[in-house]
Formats: sequence, structure tokens, C-alpha cells
Amino acid sequence: MTDAELAAQIATEAGELLLALQKSGLSGRELCNAGDFQANLHILARLRAERPGDPILSEESADDPARLTSSRVWIVDPLDGTREFGEGRGDWAVHVALAVDGIAQTGAVALPGLGVTLATDAPPPLAPAHNPPRMVVSRTRPPAQTHVIAEAIGAQMVPMGSAGAKAMAVVRGEAEIYFHDGGQHQWDNCAPAAVAAAAGLHVSRIDGSPIVYNLASTSIPDLLICRPELAERLLAIISG
Repeated sequence: MTDAELAAQIATEAGELLLALQKSGLSGRELCNAGDFQANLHILARLRAERPGDPILSEESADDPARLTSSRVWIVDPLDGTREFGEGRGDWAVHVALAVDGIAQTGAVALPGLGVTLATDAPPPLAPAHNPPRMVVSRTRPPAQTHVIAEAIGAQMVPMGSAGAKAMAVVRGEAEIYFHDGGQHQWDNCAPAAVAAAAGLHVSRIDGSPIVYNLASTSIPDLLICRPELAERLLAIISG
């Protein structure tokens, strides 16, 4: 089984587990905690069984500094969009990615509420771009600069939940832009970045530089995922 096939399989399995939890009678914080814990347990067990030599960086586990000396590191978010999951919405995701020498090389993003898993080995073809462009933004805390960008290019803002759901909306042709400068961690965007790049989208920091993974700090302050034909103009607007 290839790394991409494994990532897709594990993300899908974790998503099915999470859907079952939503129907279990649990609710609120109890449901969210169970989702984080059980999905993480499943992903770690599967990766350790299939790729025992690879370190794992997970949002729900203590960081192991040994990863810093490894070329290959799995970076996972067992439940991206815990708020949306707990509310019974569909805009949450499961991220399973492999970074090789700091690059988001392989990954899968499961959207269990939509019954879809997108992976780097079979990304969908880019749909025709929408005009005016659509920009996915946080449901609860959209960065202030999104309004500046939207006004500059006449974009429609589309509120949405998790980082994975927003990135995959661009991959799936439901939006053209995902801009974020409110701070994230490696697990928030490694799998989405891998899938978006495989689909032919522009993926970078908001200054245009590449996103580097498996650094000592898990923080990644910002990113831009967009249609390639919009990248130059967007980066110019962002730089001010």
C-alpha cells in the first residue's frame, strides 16, 4: 500500500468512527472529547502498525522531539473542526499527512459529513473558476484582512468551519481562495496543503514563501491556498 493510499484509508476509517460517535447519544463537550481521543487512538495505532519507523506529530498527543531528526514524519489532526463536529454540522475533517524533508508530500483529508475523502494520489480536476471569486472564511473569527482582499478583488465571502473543510472547498471547486493569517499549527494545514498542491492549486505562506513542516515549533502563522491564476494578484494585495 502506498503512503497516499494508507493516508486515505486511515482518514476515512477515523471519519467513520467519528460519524458513529455523533449517533451514540453523546453531546456537547463529552462528544468532542470522545471524538478527539478515539480518532487519535485509531490513527496512531494504524500508522504505528503500517509505518512503524516513522514518527508522528498529532494535535492530540505529546510532541516527540525525535521527529526532528527524521526525514519522514506523519502529521495528523484527528478531528479538525471540533466545534462543528459537536454541533452536528458537516464542515469538519480528518487530516492524515506525510511530510518528507519538510515538504507536505502526501496526504488525505476526509470530509466524513459529506462522505468524501480527498487524497494526493487522485485529486479531482480543477473546476472552472467562478466569477466573482469566492473566498472561504472562518464562521466565527474571520481575519480582518479578508475584508481588504474581498473588497480589492470583488470576492464573495463564504463562511465555513474547519481549515480542512475550507481548503477542500477550493480543491472541490466550491471556492477560489482560502486565506488565513490568524495562526495555525502544522496539523491544521499539512494534509490540506498536500492535497491542494496535488490538485494544481497555489499553496504558500502569505508572503509567497513555501510552508515548511517538521520544524521544532508547531506554529504556522498563515497560509494562502488559491487558484494559480489568482496567486500573483492576491500576494500583491496582501503585501500591501
